[in-house]
Amino acid sequence: MQNAAELHNQAIVIDGLIIANWGRELFEDMRRGGLTAANCTVSVWEGFQATVNNIAAFNRHYQEHADLIRPVRTTADILAAKEEGRTGIILGFQNAHAFEDQLGYVEIFKQLGVGIVQMAYNTQNLVGTGCYERDGGLSGFGREVVAEMNRVGMMCDLSHVGAKTSEEVILESKKPVCYSHCLPAGLKDHPRNKSDQELRFIAEHGGFVGVTMFAPFLKKGIESTVDDYVEAIGYVLDLVGEDAIGIGTDFTQGHDQDFFEWLTHDKGYARRLTRFGEIINPEGIRTIGEFPNLTEALLRNGYSPRLIEKIMGGNWVRVLKDVWGE
Repeated sequence: MQNAAELHNQAIVIDGLIIANWGRELFEDMRRGGLTAANCTVSVWEGFQATVNNIAAFNRHYQEHADLIRPVRTTADILAAKEEGRTGIILGFQNAHAFEDQLGYVEIFKQLGVGIVQMAYNTQNLVGTGCYERDGGLSGFGREVVAEMNRVGMMCDLSHVGAKTSEEVILESKKPVCYSHCLPAGLKDHPRNKSDQELRFIAEHGGFVGVTMFAPFLKKGIESTVDDYVEAIGYVLDLVGEDAIGIGTDFTQGHDQDFFEWLTHDKGYARRLTRFGEIINPEGIRTIGEFPNLTEALLRNGYSPRLIEKIMGGNWVRVLKDVWGE
């Protein structure tokens, strides 16, 4: 039987969502964890200008930490990152708010290196509705945005999006869409978790599911271990099949309480949407540097090396290649 460390070292390891405190310490931990690439959030509540500023900050990171990270615009860049022993950075949004009301901004952000955009973050925007309020579905402008994202090669993410808006994006998009970081409501009933029906629906329409380990959404909350995370992966796998599943941890490493207050208020400052309570990642994968423990846990729970390689990143590469039009 293949040993876990060898398997992890040879696999393409992709995290479908990290919203950490970017800097050298974090990038070093990505290398420690053997991360080939990650979808890194550069926009949540920010508008166009503030989002461009965040991307400019990442451009400086590429220069200052070139020994650790590199930009990703194509799946060839992901494979190159693996060869080079660096972590590839896919810039991503958790809200389409930065497009403002300008369809032309979609292509501009694509040109700046943005590869994945979540259609709404918890609440209503010009595109559609988030998962924390009454869902009015995809707007007319939203349909235009989906078509434009398809055209330029940008993935539609539905993790924090309302059920009706999600369904309409899935049906509207000509390319695969994703829940980059979600958990099954079948294991814990929570507004952010997806029902069996929703998980099957996205997979049946060629979509993709990244399974998260964000403790408030896991069955055992902050008592969870890496094996509880594997249980959630197994639950989703049974619903969507082995080609439509990957990892999307939602690591918030290095952030303080003020950051979570910003996340959990509408627009970052208005009404409170939710309280996460204490956030402690599952035991065994508390930090990005402990990523190899997930490969080990999957192996220990009876997953084949071939299936582990698909879950850990192989599937992400295939679906991104399709969406990005390569």
